[in-house]
Amino acid sequence: MTVTVASAVLLAALLHASWNAILRTTADRMATLALLTGSSGLVALVGLFFVPVPPAAAWPWLIASVVLHLGYNIFLAAAYRHGELGKVYPLARGTAPMLTLLAGFLLLGETLTPQATAGVLLLGLGIAVLTFERGWRVLVQAPQGTAFALITSLFIAAYSIADGVGARAAGNPHAYTLWLFALDGLPLALFVITTRGRRTVETVRRNWLTGSLAGMLSMGAYWIAIWAMTLAPIALVAALRETSVLFAVAIGVIFLKERLTPMRVVSILTVLAGLALMRL
Repeated sequence: MTVTVASAVLLAALLHASWNAILRTTADRMATLALLTGSSGLVALVGLFFVPVPPAAAWPWLIASVVLHLGYNIFLAAAYRHGELGKVYPLARGTAPMLTLLAGFLLLGETLTPQATAGVLLLGLGIAVLTFERGWRVLVQAPQGTAFALITSLFIAAYSIADGVGARAAGNPHAYTLWLFALDGLPLALFVITTRGRRTVETVRRNWLTGSLAGMLSMGAYWIAIWAMTLAPIALVAALRETSVLFAVAIGVIFLKERLTPMRVVSILTVLAGLALMRL
């Protein structure tokens, strides 16, 4: 991975952490998430006039990605309902790079150097360790939240592989990304409206500006990641993207006045060690 690509993915991680910080400040996260995907989908629809239609080889991956992203959002919301955000989210995002590394090797034959492999594993471990900020009992106290978080990580790994392969098959990561967001915005919005009804309308009315901003940040972050996956191994990009959790810690400490606990310091140092092994 070149310095340019790595720097771009770190920017994507910062954008990802920023839209998640916005999501954390809203009371109804599922409705705000629907607003987020819906607004980015509308912008992507306009963008479709400026990019070609992806070739036939890319469409199975596009369709699979839409389904996988829907599953990701549903299970992430379920994890939030049954466990603390600060516990289930790092578990999901930390285990995902390890699963992506395994899937990339088994399904795509993508191999990393032993040092880079160790770096990815160490980075994932450094992120997942935030789950245990209050000890190992969190896994026992919220078993459903833990289970949903781990299922969420499977969806993250799966859509990362699908989008990396799909963008390569499309031959144009920008066209692939815009078509993905245009197709992805509608299913979640329909799901939320169908299951929640008028409550969603009220949430959209109150949070349309922040939700739309989060949508633009989300699209920009993943756009960069998909572009990067056409230039570098998917597992490396996926791992580097998950440093967004550390950016989220920084945002929490600086802007939300959260404490920088010893476990968070351990997490930061572990991730930095992983990045060093990846030679970034």
